[in-house]
Amino acid sequence: MSTSGDAQTSALASGPTNMPTALQASAKVLKRRMAWTEAIVWILFWSMMLVVEVLDYRRNSGQYYWQPVLWQLSSAGVISLILYAMGPVLRDEALMRTPARWLGRVLLWHPLVCVVFVVVVFAIRHAVYALMGHEYHHESWGTVFFYETIKLSLFLGLFYFIFFGVQSYLFLVDERERAAQTQQLVQQAQLQRLTQQMQPHFLFNALNTISSLMYSDLKAADAAISRLAELLRASMELNQETTISLQRELEVTQAYAQLMAMRFDQRVNLRWDIESSCLNLPVPVMLLQTILENTFKHTVERRSGLTTIEVRATMLNSAWELVVQDDAGVLQSNSCGIGLQNLRQRIQTLFGEQATLSITQRDTGGVVTCVHLPASVLKISTST
Repeated sequence: MSTSGDAQTSALASGPTNMPTALQASAKVLKRRMAWTEAIVWILFWSMMLVVEVLDYRRNSGQYYWQPVLWQLSSAGVISLILYAMGPVLRDEALMRTPARWLGRVLLWHPLVCVVFVVVVFAIRHAVYALMGHEYHHESWGTVFFYETIKLSLFLGLFYFIFFGVQSYLFLVDERERAAQTQQLVQQAQLQRLTQQMQPHFLFNALNTISSLMYSDLKAADAAISRLAELLRASMELNQETTISLQRELEVTQAYAQLMAMRFDQRVNLRWDIESSCLNLPVPVMLLQTILENTFKHTVERRSGLTTIEVRATMLNSAWELVVQDDAGVLQSNSCGIGLQNLRQRIQTLFGEQATLSITQRDTGGVVTCVHLPASVLKISTST
C-alpha cells in the first residue's frame, strides 16, 4: 500500500537524519566560503609582501631578482607549514570557549615557533644561495633572532586576533546548527508521541461500532471487522509517520467513514469535494479522521435524524484549507476534546503559526471545522 509519495512524506517529517535542513545547508556554504576567503586573503597578503620586497630591492639597485622572491617565499612557506602544524591547538573548540586559556596555550608555543621559523627560513636561504653560487650575508645570529622575533610576534599577534574572531563565529554557526537539529529531534519525538496517542482513541470508537452492530446486523458487523482490519493494517504502515499526502489520508479516512456509516445506518450522508491540486499536499497523520470522529461524537450520535457531512479541500491564493461541516451540529464548550487539541498542536508544530484549526457555528445550523495551511509547504510527488 506504500507509494513513493508516502516515502517522500516520511522524508518531510524525518528531519536532519534523512535530509539537510536549510540551516545545515547554509552553514556548510558559509564554512566553504570562509575557507576560500581565508586562502585568498593569505595568498594576497604574501603577494603584496613579495611585490613590496621586489620594489625595495629594485630601488636599492639589486641585480638578482630571485633573491627577494626567495626571501618572501621562504618566509611564507615556513610560517604556513608552522601554522598548519599548530592547527589542532588553534582550532581547539574547548580552549576557544575560554579565550584566556586559548591565548595562553598559543603563547606557550610561541618561543618554539620563533626559533623554528628563524632556523628553517635562514637554512633555506643559505642553501639556495649556495646552489646559485652566492653567499647569503646577514647580521649576527643574536641580532637576527631579536629582529625576526619582533617581526614575527607582531605578524602572529594580528593573525591570532583575526583567526580567533573568524573561528569563534564559525563555532557559533555550528552551535546554532546543533541547536536546530536538537529542536527538530525533540519535535519529532513530540509528534510521534501525539500521533500514537490517537491510536487507542480510534480503536475504542471502532470497537464500539462493531459492538453495536453485533446486536443488530451480524453481516454488517462482519464487514465492519474486515474494514477495521484494513484500518489497523494502514495504521501499522503509518506508525512511524507524522505526515502523509492528503490522498493517502483520504483513503484511510474514507475507510473509517464507511465503518461509521455501518454503525449509524441511514443516519449519516457523507459528501466529498476534494480539489485534485490538493491531493499531493502533506497533512498530519489522522487529520481528517480525527475531525470526523469529533463530528460523529458530538453531532451524529446525539441525533436520530439524518446528518449530512461535507468534506472539502480547496486551494487558495496563499494557502489551502480543509473543511469538515455538518448541517445539524451545535457548538458546545466540550466540542473540542483531546483529539482536536492534540491535532491543533501537531499542526502548529509541523507547519508553524500560520497553520490554524478553528471550529465555528454556522448561521444556518451545523458546525464547521476548518484547517488552514500555508501553501508554501513541501509538496509530495506521486508516481505509479
